[in-house]
Amino acid sequence: MNNWLKRYGVHFAVAGIFLVICFFYFTPAFQGKTLGQSDVLGAQSTQKEINDYKAKDTTILWTNQIFGGMPVYQIWAPYSSNITTHVVNTLKTIFPNPIDTVLLLLFGTYFLFCVLKLNPWLAAAGAFAFTFSSYNIILLVAGHSNQAYAIAFFAPIIASVILTLRGRYILGGALTALFMAMEFKANHIQMTYYLLMALVILIGIELYHAIKEKNTKPFLKSLAWLAGAMVLALMVNASLLWSTQEYSKYSYRGQSNLTQHTNEPSNGLSKHYAYEYSQGVGECFTFLVPNAYGGSTGSVEGIDQNSAVAKVFITNGMPEDQAVSTAQQITGSFPGLGMYWGNKPLTSGPFYFGAVICFLFLFGLIAVKSRIKWWILGTVVLTMLLSFGSNWPYVSDIFFNYFPLYNKFRTVESILAVASLCFPILAFLAVREIIEAKDKAVYLKKLFLTLYIIGGITLVLIAAPTIFLSFKPDGFQTGIGYLAQALKGDTGTANSIANAIVNDRIALERADAIRTLIFIGITFGLVWAFIKQKVNLTILSVGLFALVLIDMWQIDRRYLKDANFQEKQDADQQIKPRDVDTQIAQDHDPDFRVFDYSQFQNIKMDSYNPFFHKSISGYSAARLKRYDELIDNQLVNTPNLNVLNMLNTKYVIVGDQKTQATTVQKNPDACGNAWFIKSIQYVNNADDEMKAITSFTPKTTAIVDQQYKTQISPIPATADTSATIKLTSYNPDHLIYQSKSSTAQVAVFSEIHYNKGWKMLIDGNEQPYFRADYLLRAANIPAGDHKVEFIFHPASYYTGESISLAGSILLVLALGGATYAETRKKKS
Repeated sequence: MNNWLKRYGVHFAVAGIFLVICFFYFTPAFQGKTLGQSDVLGAQSTQKEINDYKAKDTTILWTNQIFGGMPVYQIWAPYSSNITTHVVNTLKTIFPNPIDTVLLLLFGTYFLFCVLKLNPWLAAAGAFAFTFSSYNIILLVAGHSNQAYAIAFFAPIIASVILTLRGRYILGGALTALFMAMEFKANHIQMTYYLLMALVILIGIELYHAIKEKNTKPFLKSLAWLAGAMVLALMVNASLLWSTQEYSKYSYRGQSNLTQHTNEPSNGLSKHYAYEYSQGVGECFTFLVPNAYGGSTGSVEGIDQNSAVAKVFITNGMPEDQAVSTAQQITGSFPGLGMYWGNKPLTSGPFYFGAVICFLFLFGLIAVKSRIKWWILGTVVLTMLLSFGSNWPYVSDIFFNYFPLYNKFRTVESILAVASLCFPILAFLAVREIIEAKDKAVYLKKLFLTLYIIGGITLVLIAAPTIFLSFKPDGFQTGIGYLAQALKGDTGTANSIANAIVNDRIALERADAIRTLIFIGITFGLVWAFIKQKVNLTILSVGLFALVLIDMWQIDRRYLKDANFQEKQDADQQIKPRDVDTQIAQDHDPDFRVFDYSQFQNIKMDSYNPFFHKSISGYSAARLKRYDELIDNQLVNTPNLNVLNMLNTKYVIVGDQKTQATTVQKNPDACGNAWFIKSIQYVNNADDEMKAITSFTPKTTAIVDQQYKTQISPIPATADTSATIKLTSYNPDHLIYQSKSSTAQVAVFSEIHYNKGWKMLIDGNEQPYFRADYLLRAANIPAGDHKVEFIFHPASYYTGESISLAGSILLVLALGGATYAETRKKKS
């Protein structure tokens, strides 16, 4: 027992320190408070109908609450046969948000550094450096929980792959399967894609050395185990991945249906949209100096009574408090005049990797001999080039145009999450190299060279920062023009204020550069003292841990403060219904839609109305492509009333621009849940469909692509004016109608067409249906009284769940086998 404690006690000590750090850093979370995350509110509105049915112990895979109707795969689905679902739910039950994600980041990265054979304190320092790199903290504040969860498994996946490549096939393979399964479960394909790019580079370098050393057999064996682990991880997540893959073709990120009425590319996202959040080439200075580009959008950091811009007003006789308020208002209101001066439309903060880490990373590039250095260097260079997007598109365009799936991702700067892990890996490999070296003195010249390079850059950023940085964004002159207009044409004062803002940006950058130089000096001194044998390994390790902790803690506190937490409240306590919402709620019809014309410009980012209504707007980047095209062509600017009618928009909310008051208008022309038409107009393609629905009468005429012509029965010449079809039972996954007519009819249903899972039954027998009016369902209905049902039962989910169950069982067996093999190996 004593030997066991001696061997593993330090790991428990580190775990205790991690918990203590989380307690002090996230104290409000342990007090029951939650982060005031903007994206969480949007997700809650999107899940409104899903949660209503969950409360009734019913699971739905389709919701009509947003964008007319869409599958819930990318919103919320149970995936109960997937073992990782239960692992995630357990963690979230034990630890408050975001502690579960932070602990996964800490322990996963600690595991990686232990696999890389660092001592526990250096491993802990590396874990803290990656976990608390500013981007991860900013993600948690913003509520990008899936993205942060996906990043949390980067380190343990890499560790497991390295174990497998080292010849520990059973353990490495089993752990790779587990952590890849967790990575897929996070359901952020973009971050997983970036991780796989890094792994491909790692395996490519290993292959090169295997061939060079004529030792390919162990490498190929490792590759076989890794391939098996990947297959197992895919099996565990079969229902999630199959559903996602199937739906992606029809989602907003899929192929465009239009060629003439769209600015969208034929497949994937538009390049402008994908590159909208690109890292500025010069913004990479923020890896070392966090405020090199002014911090976050809207920040007023540094704008106080001592700021240059406040002094402009104080000099002109304005009281100090008013001058500061005016200065902060200007920097937060005019384009190009904020403290953040990069070209991103919005940013919550920089990518800060840490002064200590950047110094040791550069030292690692110079000193480390291990081939892992070339993997890290290649990955860092590639990720940086890809993060530049529109700012340096030469490499990005190659990937965007030719690499599969890459054109479906946006916010290309997020690939730097991979670099933020690579930096501390090489940084602490450099420290390990010194520790293991017999002749430590040979590293002194390399250490001094590192100091000269990175210290010199930092000194320039202090003494003459304009050599590297302009402190003026592209829209700087435009901002001055707007400010001059606001000052009634006073261009001179506008220029004086703008120049003062530049000076404040420089002051903000200089203050952080001085801070960086101090951390560089202390780090250099500590490593130098160890090489000169003036301090021992324990002091070096604990000292570096303390330096990283202080460095990252201070900067992260700029973006995650106690004020970001709020008392835990349900969405219905945060979002209060308006009088118009209460009025519409008096209508107990189970399925109609609402259009909030007072917010029509926000139709694709509406996180309010879905809380109260089945809305034609919504909040989801995974909306159906056809619906997105309908919005762009028929609902923006002046909404097409015929389209609103076919969508069964029973109520329209309108607002008074002067009083901001809203009123509700009932739409008497809404077509209802289903109706029989009198004629069909056939068209050749999606472009003609879109053109045709611009002006038509949906209650009597259906616009249908000619591909369905052979499936449609002729409409009787003499109409049955007494024919009816009514919705009698509503469940998002199961709609029941009752039809009655003396002749065969063609019915249009005000439901979104999606043929991957929806099936139609007439009196219990499955029958075909087709698409009409660009995105609605339609079907032949025989004469007589009939029960018509639409049931959503996608094979991608239900068959996928069976595969997930089999994969989960195999994963448990693999982990059990690995544990048994390791235990037996240690005993022997």
